[in-house]
Amino acid sequence: MISNEVPTDGSLLPLMEEFYTIQGEGYHTGKAAYFIRLGGCDVGCHWCDVKESWDANVHPLTKADTIIDHAAQYPAKTVVITGGEPLIYNLDYLTKGLHKAGIKTFMETSGAYPLSGEWDWICLSPKKFKAPLPEVIEAAGELKVIVFNKSDFAWGETYAKQMPAGKKLYLQPEWSKAQQMTPLIIDYVKAHPQWEISLQTHKYLNIP
Repeated sequence: MISNEVPTDGSLLPLMEEFYTIQGEGYHTGKAAYFIRLGGCDVGCHWCDVKESWDANVHPLTKADTIIDHAAQYPAKTVVITGGEPLIYNLDYLTKGLHKAGIKTFMETSGAYPLSGEWDWICLSPKKFKAPLPEVIEAAGELKVIVFNKSDFAWGETYAKQMPAGKKLYLQPEWSKAQQMTPLIIDYVKAHPQWEISLQTHKYLNIP
């Protein structure tokens, strides 16, 4: 559920959680980063592992300036903004403030909402329930397709064809289906080497 109370300038945002950790997935795997998870999502993936993020109204509206101040306290000058679906909100104010503080901005998004914010890297992880917008596909540095069943390979290829040349392509097993899907992903990547494998390494490491 999207909060109706968030100001359109993005100066207040529904903050679910924020924490300093190691990026576990995709192109930046293994790097230290400050995670900012915003509440609110109506994409509704049944396998989502943070369903508690969906209802924005249960997460406190927090000053973007406060979030920036918290992120600036940590050694790694990189943030990952995720959700929920972060692009529900205007992220211009937050990302401009982070950049002013010397912090790089990464985002993970389904791409279902119009692009806002200043980004050093965008991970596009499209979902079947709401297609990504062309402007987000064009801006993304990587495409990360979550593989829940065999049909997801062909579905992912439809978006790989839309990605600009030279962008990173990842296949990642959905966590609850990892034992079944990982062998299929290995075979697929060997046959289609334009793809690479992404794993949720933070779950193997037992960190947030």
